[in-house]
Amino acid sequence: MKKVVILWSSPNKDGLTASAKNQFVHGLAEKGVQVEEIHLNSKKLEHCRACGNGWGSCNKTGSCVIGDDFSEIYHSLTEADGIVWISAVYWAEMTECFKAFFDRLRRCDAAHNHFLAGKRCVLIACAGGTGGGALECLQQMERGLTHMRMRAYDRISVVRYNREYILPALITAGETYAERLETGFDMYY
Repeated sequence: MKKVVILWSSPNKDGLTASAKNQFVHGLAEKGVQVEEIHLNSKKLEHCRACGNGWGSCNKTGSCVIGDDFSEIYHSLTEADGIVWISAVYWAEMTECFKAFFDRLRRCDAAHNHFLAGKRCVLIACAGGTGGGALECLQQMERGLTHMRMRAYDRISVVRYNREYILPALITAGETYAERLETGFDMYY
């Protein structure tokens, strides 16, 4: 059985981001995928301290010196067959706690470990305002994945203007992602 980690961030557990997450999880469940949901806003996560003159133990050992929930989450990601990154959009960027986690992850994985290299991911950005920042948020997420040598299988923008047809489509997206984890991806980059 394949395992997918859904890493999501929004302070609103009943909003657009949670709805998108729930739909994608529904699609994965339809295909029998084991899902681990990690709600970053519910975790204890500090910002990177840029210790060691900017490149501390993350660069030398691939681990972070901060004693919070980061290491546990990182371990879950390394054990997953697939990762779905879902964030609410603030000012065309990921949420602050998503960025805090993502920055630390990038330092440990891109600089030293490379445990996440080659993982196929789905990126989902959920913008409740005008929706104008969703694409920029997806680009920011993908840049980070590129540093860690992960690959974006799909990038999905969910905004209040498309929610009526995108939310149901996320079930199919989850099913398709589950199938591709089993049968392989037909992408040659």
